[in-house]
Amino acid sequence: MAPMRSRLGILLVLLLGLLLPLGCGGSPETRPKADPEPTLIAVPQDLQVEPDRPATDPRQALALIPADATEVTITDWREMRDRLGYPRLTSDSLMTDRIAFWERARREGLALAEGLLRPEASRLWLDYDLSQDDVQWEARFRTPAGSGFVLLFRRDLDMARVRRAVTDPATKLRGEVLAQQHLLVDGVADEGDPVLASVPGILDLYEPDVESSYLRTSCVPTDEALGDDATVEDLDALLAKQDIRFLRPLEAFTVSFSGPVATARLGAGRTDLHDRVALIDLWPQLGPVTWADAFQGMPVGDSTDGRVGLQVRNPAAAVGLVLAGRLPFAVCNEVVPMAVPTGL
Repeated sequence: MAPMRSRLGILLVLLLGLLLPLGCGGSPETRPKADPEPTLIAVPQDLQVEPDRPATDPRQALALIPADATEVTITDWREMRDRLGYPRLTSDSLMTDRIAFWERARREGLALAEGLLRPEASRLWLDYDLSQDDVQWEARFRTPAGSGFVLLFRRDLDMARVRRAVTDPATKLRGEVLAQQHLLVDGVADEGDPVLASVPGILDLYEPDVESSYLRTSCVPTDEALGDDATVEDLDALLAKQDIRFLRPLEAFTVSFSGPVATARLGAGRTDLHDRVALIDLWPQLGPVTWADAFQGMPVGDSTDGRVGLQVRNPAAAVGLVLAGRLPFAVCNEVVPMAVPTGL
């Protein structure tokens, strides 16, 4: 009988060896799994930035911006000049025309950036014959490592002017001049590093020939979407009307402006799109600028391609709400608890 007991002992040891790891760490089915890294895609040829040809399409900025960018704004100054009646405006234009354009741009434009060269306008024009009027489009972005930009200058501009301005400490203008592409860049991805245009789904959120566009590679937390003036009671009242926790996750979205029309893109095949659009009417009208101040009419949603169409009432107010994250349709499906006032 000794050999039988010996064999049984070996079997018990083997079984215990198999069971103990499961008892300590949980079964393979219930053990948390790390999210897989997204498979990057090839950047389309027409959006690649190549050394032997100037950049033209604002979406080419996405081929330079690091893949971990969290927010991107692109303002196409050419589109704005065309719409406002100044299609050939440059730093060589009459000063009266340049002043008139910027006055109209302040009231009617849909720029998502002030213009990188604007703070140094006088010095750049007097010393280097250069101004924001020579910029065709401008991208600004944020990453966990910091912020950056991509500026395209007009094709007939001597990029030596830009290079001299950048090397002059008095101008406070910095960046790397890519003369062949007519670009001034800062904070862009190193050669060989992944770029935003290679992240699956990002390019699908963009459309050509828009005046400006805002990209966010995350949803908007509830407290940010409600604004600083929101209270616990406002949040509770909203959740009583629609529980946002039943919405699908949102990984990225864009809002683009073309004159009086704004279009949000949340990605194709969103079964929750109409619920997200319905939040616009349910959202508390809080703060000095509300949704009703910025937009008008009924928003229109298309769940097939994930678009939301909006009519702009006030350009400045609309731009302000987008940049502040006051976007009900892009809210996260998790509730951020709000602090209860203590009265102290």
